[in-house]
Amino acid sequence: TQEAPMLLSGQAHVVAPGEGRIVDLGVTRMRVLAAGGTTGRTFTLAEFAGDEGPWTVPHLHRAMEESFFVLDGNFTFGVGEAQIEAGPGSYVLVPRETRHVLAAHAGGGRCLVLMVPGGQEEMFYELGELGADSLRDPAVRAAISARFDSVPVR
Repeated sequence: TQEAPMLLSGQAHVVAPGEGRIVDLGVTRMRVLAAGGTTGRTFTLAEFAGDEGPWTVPHLHRAMEESFFVLDGNFTFGVGEAQIEAGPGSYVLVPRETRHVLAAHAGGGRCLVLMVPGGQEEMFYELGELGADSLRDPAVRAAISARFDSVPVR
């Protein structure tokens, strides 16, 4: 599906069930609900759904806050030194400059991810073109994140 152009005043942006750009990242799939280009880069909103296991490598964002709202399943979020257990209805905000990682428990899960400011979806588009599990490959992630605000850390 093509990206929607930036909205004009008075226009609604609607993504119906089954619509939105889908990116297969191996352990998880991203469905873009509002891309940065649609929102004037003020935010990106995406739904992630996937299998059990870590969905990413530990990383941080220097200029972006990332929020997670769990729709289905149970997750462990590593945020800084904390391990946060989160189930359906839970919300986790990760501040800028904070190391984080998330893993889905048995049965996998689904969550909404809000990225402020927008544009981070472009990194996922690139990762999706590289094949399964590129999101969790530290070398691939480091090379791509050199152009995006997603810095792998230990």
